Amino acid sequence: MQGKRTIEIAATPEQVYAVVSDLSRIGEFSPECRGIEWLDGATGPSAGARFVGRNRSGPMRWSRHGRVVSAEASREFSFVTEEAGRDSTLWTYRLAPAGAGTSVTESYEVRWIPWWMHIVDVITFRRQQLTRNMATTLERLKARVESQLADEATRR
Repeated sequence: MQGKRTIEIAATPEQVYAVVSDLSRIGEFSPECRGIEWLDGATGPSAGARFVGRNRSGPMRWSRHGRVVSAEASREFSFVTEEAGRDSTLWTYRLAPAGAGTSVTESYEVRWIPWWMHIVDVITFRRQQLTRNMATTLERLKARVESQLADEATRR
């Protein structure tokens, strides 16, 4: 299972990357992830940094361990969540200059989940839910970055 969504944000790739790679802020954008806690002394988004994320969807609550896979400033940020000690879902944000702003593509790729989760995913229409959640995440990211830039411009 995989999917992706794209949006254009009126900001530079550097400005977008600074926000999207700050996993401590993910709860501001994601309808599902409420926040993360860095593990093993990690303090920010660098390749190999480990974290635990707290999630909620409706009445369901769960946590998931993960690690940053790539942190290429202004280009790509990705992390993988883990299930039963294995890489489960890879989440990637790719950034590219687009006109006066930045094209941001959020994608996911399920690499492994237990057999029973495949059944749950079908019953709960998980693919459609993830696609809607990505659209919401990107819209919120766009609003936050553009609002932040407008506030900075006003203060000057």
